[in-house]
Amino acid sequence: MPPLLTQVARASDALPLVATSTPTHSFNVTTQIQQDAKKLMRSMTAGNPNKMSIVSGDTVFYYMARDNLCFLTLTEDSYPKRMAFLYLEEVADAVMRELVNEFGHGWRDKVDQAARPFQFIHYDPVIQRKQKEFRDPSQQKSKLNEDLSEIQTIMRKNIDEILNRGEKLDHVSSISQELRTKSKDFKWGAKKLTWQARLQQYGPMAIGALIVLTIVYVKVFHIGF
Repeated sequence: MPPLLTQVARASDALPLVATSTPTHSFNVTTQIQQDAKKLMRSMTAGNPNKMSIVSGDTVFYYMARDNLCFLTLTEDSYPKRMAFLYLEEVADAVMRELVNEFGHGWRDKVDQAARPFQFIHYDPVIQRKQKEFRDPSQQKSKLNEDLSEIQTIMRKNIDEILNRGEKLDHVSSISQELRTKSKDFKWGAKKLTWQARLQQYGPMAIGALIVLTIVYVKVFHIGF
């Protein structure tokens, strides 16, 4: 079964901007249900999560907020939860794309300035097309597979980034070890040069002093002997 009811409203005051319903042979979207949907929209505040599901008998309301808009749909309780939120995501993409095409980057101001309910009712065909896409079970399965494939692609990308980061860290570690080794070699070389410089500076003096001491020792030894 497709989503039975879809509403788009302004997030600040829940002013309905566009709505559409698709009754089925087993379920009729009554006035009471539409009123319940409006009440739910009004009850949503900034403190609520961006996505929510609210069970109502054998049906479920699904709510999603994005930017300065909020989106609500009603499905039978047997409808897959993941599919319902995927539907809202695509409705949000389609409606916001229409807003950008019509008003450009100033579309948020147009939404904030809307003065009457259902001012964007001309977007109703866009939502109806999305409802048809989510009506066919084979289409539903295809969309779920596409969604899962996208998630897997993101996961692979993240894993690849982590692996590449690991390789880079290994490379950095190797360079660090090489620098430590070279640093030790440099210290030993510096010590060696220091000793050589000292030998060059004090070596002749030490040799001269040794010669003098030897001569003195010989003379003293000869005299004493």
